[in-house]
Amino acid sequence: MAHQGTAAVSAAAISIFMTGSAAFADVTAEQVWQDWKEYMAGFGYDMQSDESYSGNSLVVSNLTMAIQIPEEDAEVNVAMGDFTFTDNGDGTVSMSIPSEMPITMNMKGVEGEDVDVKVDYNTSGYSVVISGDPDDMTYNYSVAEMTIALAEVAVNGTNVDFGDASISAGDLTGSSNMKKGEMRSTTQRMNTGPVTIDLDIIDPEGSGRMKFNANYNGMGFTGGGTFPLQMDPAAMSDMLEAGFAFDGQFNFGPGNAEFDFADAGESVQGSSSTGGGTLDMAMDADRLSYSGEAVDYQIALSGGEFPFPIEMAMQKAGFNLLMPVASAEEEQDFALGLTLGDFTMSDMIWSMFDSGGQLPRDPATVALDLTGKVKLLVDLMNPEDMEAVDRGEKMPGELNALDLNNLTVSVAGAELTGEGGFTFDNSDMVTFGGMPAPTGSVDLKLVGGNGLLDKLVAMGFVPEEQAMGARMMMSMFAVPGQGEDELTSKIEVTGDGQVKANGQRLK
Repeated sequence: MAHQGTAAVSAAAISIFMTGSAAFADVTAEQVWQDWKEYMAGFGYDMQSDESYSGNSLVVSNLTMAIQIPEEDAEVNVAMGDFTFTDNGDGTVSMSIPSEMPITMNMKGVEGEDVDVKVDYNTSGYSVVISGDPDDMTYNYSVAEMTIALAEVAVNGTNVDFGDASISAGDLTGSSNMKKGEMRSTTQRMNTGPVTIDLDIIDPEGSGRMKFNANYNGMGFTGGGTFPLQMDPAAMSDMLEAGFAFDGQFNFGPGNAEFDFADAGESVQGSSSTGGGTLDMAMDADRLSYSGEAVDYQIALSGGEFPFPIEMAMQKAGFNLLMPVASAEEEQDFALGLTLGDFTMSDMIWSMFDSGGQLPRDPATVALDLTGKVKLLVDLMNPEDMEAVDRGEKMPGELNALDLNNLTVSVAGAELTGEGGFTFDNSDMVTFGGMPAPTGSVDLKLVGGNGLLDKLVAMGFVPEEQAMGARMMMSMFAVPGQGEDELTSKIEVTGDGQVKANGQRLK
């Protein structure tokens, strides 16, 4: 429910000043308004308004937009007031919008209750100029300040106090270009000045309360996509087949946050900061891709069950995901990556389990990089296919290859690294007990492992007999490397089902 409701609200809000196309031609107020109506109708919005003329301006009064979300038994309504489209006399059009616009969401059957949510969308210093021609328009816009705030929540017709929630941004500037043919193709860019998020949420049925305040130097977006002229977000599989695609990057600058979570007489307070980051998203008929990165992240916690303030930091956190979305006869690529780089903790935390300072307190890092080949047997965006998978009637796909491009785990003076790859025979589900038979190898190296184990024994964390067992296991799977306290291991799986460690057969 939340995903589709939010998407519907976002489409309405963004469309207010983001639609558009090129320049060096003439466009009229009527053409801009007609294109906007067609654009929103393509998303499934029902638009109602009164139209009149005043001089060189087209006045659109009492504008409302509504969209049904059948899967969630919900409706989103936007009361947009009066809009004015003014011919500037030079082939461009200016648009003005109301400074206050309410957005309401009516959701029925949410845990047996009817829920009404009202959100206020307010702007000041709004300016937009549209240029181009009817099939190729560009919207250049600026907004001094924009705020989206929770106004009311009602359950079964009764107002409920959930507290306050708002997000505001200043100094927005950007442009949106849209070309219309058999499809709509868009390119967009947007940047903001300071962004503030304020939450003070109250549990109406308990004693819980959440306060959260965050401030960022700025945010931005660049990207674009292609969209069918008629779209149904509930039928994503059909949209993708018709040519729906997008590719974009969100970014945020340095920022900080403060929070206070309270319940049943206890509270946890904290603060965090970040040096900024990015989030990349892409989707088309063949693949879905996400990647993101944040740098210089720090967090501090106190209160609750923490006996003393907790402080942690990480220089880099990142991830990436690539996966196919549609079934195909041929193999398709997938990828998964995760990086948690240079993680550190305060000495106070270390002293809880290492008061004598026996363990090296170097920054810790965990990094994983996987790629491979898969044969997808269902369309992941097709609800019927996924329901069949849930019922066990269909297999989602076959894993054909998996490559470990990098594994790094570095902590407390020890480091484990590895790389390798395997292919899989999906016709042989017997040799390895129900999984496709692999063929390939992986090379591993452990530096400082014995030294770390000795320290853990001396600290009393690992009993001597367990340490002895761990050393025996390492001797079975690993051989001494070239450096001090270095072990290496090559694990091989052959096509006839043998498993070897450094050439010695284990299976």
